[in-house]
Amino acid sequence: MSKPWIDITVPMHDGMVHWPGDPECKISLFVSIPGGAPCNLTQMSLSAHTGTHMDAPRHFVRDGRTMEALPLDAVIGPCRVIELKHKTAITVAELAPHKLKRGERVLFKTRNSTKSWRLAKTSTFDENFIYIPADTAHYLVERGVMTVGVDYLSVGGYKKDGIECHQIMLGAEIWIIEGLNLAKVKPGKYELIC
Repeated sequence: MSKPWIDITVPMHDGMVHWPGDPECKISLFVSIPGGAPCNLTQMSLSAHTGTHMDAPRHFVRDGRTMEALPLDAVIGPCRVIELKHKTAITVAELAPHKLKRGERVLFKTRNSTKSWRLAKTSTFDENFIYIPADTAHYLVERGVMTVGVDYLSVGGYKKDGIECHQIMLGAEIWIIEGLNLAKVKPGKYELIC
């Protein structure tokens, strides 16, 4: 018997949490059948970095590859969810015992997953989310990890290692998935389809 799929995307909604300075997420019904249109049509206005999304190298690397160049094996195949307990960052010391392997897809579950940011009907941004510091980004590159997923809107911190983390990882063509909903996912091995 096959195991059930788990949707780890964040539901989109009007006014959802977004990176400070990015456009607010606005979702509205553009036309409707009850209003006389032949169909219902939703209009959306948002940043590409709202909710669950991916970063291509071009996001922080001038001549980096764009999302269209994404190799599908970066986001389809076995992955590992690793739960981390550090209160402020994803550290090399906490990752080392997990023996990350070359070509691995890893999703990091932190205390970000216990917060209701992904479901809140507010746009309050948490400036103190768990993030990947520059030294950990270098470690992930050294280990040869192919894909990294995190449970908040950025791999890098807010006003701490944000640019550096992205430049290090994307410069090494580590594909990044941000804004994952790992609240109901236990640590372990899974099949990822993104």
